[in-house]
Amino acid sequence: MYIKQFFLKISLFNNLMQQTRCFSHNPFSGKISLYLHRARLIDSIRVILHSNSPRSLISLLNGPYVDYFVVANALRSAPSPDSALSLYEILKTIPHFRHTPATIRALAKILAKSQRNAELKSLVDDIDAGKFWNVRVTFVDLMKWHAAAGDLESVLHAWNRYRVSGKQVSIEAYNIVMRLYVLMGKDSEAMQIFHKIISEGALPNSRTYTVVIEHLANSGKLDSAIKVFTMLPLLRIRRTLRQYSVLVEGFTSINRFDVVKSLLNEMQIDGILPVRAMQLSLQRMREAGFIQETDEFLTGMLPDERIKNVGFCVGSSDDEDEENVDQSCDDAGVDGVRLKPWLDPRALANALNNWDPNEVLALEEANFIWTTRLVCKILRNFNSPKAAWEFFCWVAYQPGGFNHDIYTVQRMMTLLARHGHVELVGKLLLKIRREDIRLPVSTIRLIIDFYGISKNADAALKVFHDAESLCGPMSKLYLMLLYSSLLRTLTKCGRNADALDVLEQMFLGGICPDLPTFSGLMYHFALEGDFKTVQKLFMMVRQSGLEPDAYMLKVLIHGYCKGERSALALRVFEDMRSLNLMPDAATKNLLVKSLWKEGRRREAASVEERCNETNNGLPSALHGHLWTMSSADLTRVYDIYSNTFATVEGQNLQMELGSKL
Repeated sequence: MYIKQFFLKISLFNNLMQQTRCFSHNPFSGKISLYLHRARLIDSIRVILHSNSPRSLISLLNGPYVDYFVVANALRSAPSPDSALSLYEILKTIPHFRHTPATIRALAKILAKSQRNAELKSLVDDIDAGKFWNVRVTFVDLMKWHAAAGDLESVLHAWNRYRVSGKQVSIEAYNIVMRLYVLMGKDSEAMQIFHKIISEGALPNSRTYTVVIEHLANSGKLDSAIKVFTMLPLLRIRRTLRQYSVLVEGFTSINRFDVVKSLLNEMQIDGILPVRAMQLSLQRMREAGFIQETDEFLTGMLPDERIKNVGFCVGSSDDEDEENVDQSCDDAGVDGVRLKPWLDPRALANALNNWDPNEVLALEEANFIWTTRLVCKILRNFNSPKAAWEFFCWVAYQPGGFNHDIYTVQRMMTLLARHGHVELVGKLLLKIRREDIRLPVSTIRLIIDFYGISKNADAALKVFHDAESLCGPMSKLYLMLLYSSLLRTLTKCGRNADALDVLEQMFLGGICPDLPTFSGLMYHFALEGDFKTVQKLFMMVRQSGLEPDAYMLKVLIHGYCKGERSALALRVFEDMRSLNLMPDAATKNLLVKSLWKEGRRREAASVEERCNETNNGLPSALHGHLWTMSSADLTRVYDIYSNTFATVEGQNLQMELGSKL
């Protein structure tokens, strides 16, 4: 053990010495100039790898400023696995270079995507053996790499080790296994993983539903895919660009342009910026006569001619690496390589987090071409809202004609709201109203949610009351979701009276809360000790025509038990049994413990006995989540998913039987 610690310290010391060697005589005036120099080095390596000129690479890698950041990004940008591996082999001859987690992970991803399973396993074995002392690999890392390599056996091996390790299994691990089963055509196994997510109480995220939607769409079940997609707002799941792209491509391929038109409208409601991957689908739609619907999207997808390539002439000298980066040469042709400049929005944002005047000057001199997509990516990666605001204001006055649009403005507003900068958000909202720009409903909801975190209830109420003027007319579904966000924020801020007033306004406006909203309210007031309000809310559920689900009743039992009202919790348990529902094991144990604590031993024994009488035992977990997801909605998604493939399997079975007869 002591020897291992000794070598670990040596490895860390070597890495420190490498960084010291690179920057002890730092010629860079700041972080931006360092970023720009690294970017030029990465571009030089990329171009050399594309040109198959390894002799140039050796002299370049021996330079004093080639560090782990440059190497990791050069590996990720390699044109092929062979070129990445050749770079890795050359690095072994560079005496001062030491691998870091970033470089090893980059290499592992390349080996995985190129399905070089033997080499990937060898690299993992080297990591486990401690060859790279400062590199640690998680179960999820292993599962991602083996899944990218298509190695199902290794994925399941890591998955099973993860499940018995005692650690809480992340939803990402479920997603990896489920997606690999889908890619391998194992429909029933994929559905079993989705069932496992639900039954084990894991919370599906947007990537989970992306796998479901892709599975359905790629199997030709587009109507089922769109049903799942339309349910995501009810589950408080943000719909992603990937989901939109899959559905747009699918419905375009069968000429269902009415559905594509509806999807494009929903994209604008969700505030999602389209990508060039959708260009072919939209061009086909345009050719079918939908010119007005596609014009704006297609215009935004045109390549920006202001962004020049980096070039490398194969015949140039190995000693002129700085001159190999050429942004003005237009005749690379057959004898040269032309690539778009390398750019990392996260690294650029990190370099600007202090917003130092010298850094700003260096940024101005770099003459970046500012686009909506680039500005959005940089804003997303700022850690400091102050620096993000400075950048947001600065970029609007740069040469080149960049103008903020709804995508950059909404990105800035949500960042400010997350950190409680109410005044700046108010300024942007005022600007939007003056310029008659429509804001996505999802952005208003995010702002209200973030005001709950920063405890700005008054600001949340103001944004809510201005929502219609900011977003335009809203459907009842989006109004309900907006009300739900406001109620959650008000309870977080301790504004109970205001929350009840808003709930009353909601009913007067003909908007009925859904089960997750009621569950969140009841649990909040139970913890506050206001049991009369809890019972009143439960009566509202019944009067609204909603059927309480198992998760809502579980929430009530937990709320009452924590408030030391086991008699009320027992009454909910009775309601549960009358609906032919059962609590999960944790809820039953909490109820029994609370009854014993309050001296109700006979009732506690009765609960134990009745739960033990069930044939299948108690569920390990009840699916659902306060404020966001009901078990009924999640069950509905599962039914759509499983019934679709159950029908397919049934048809296949009939065909098999028919062929045998």
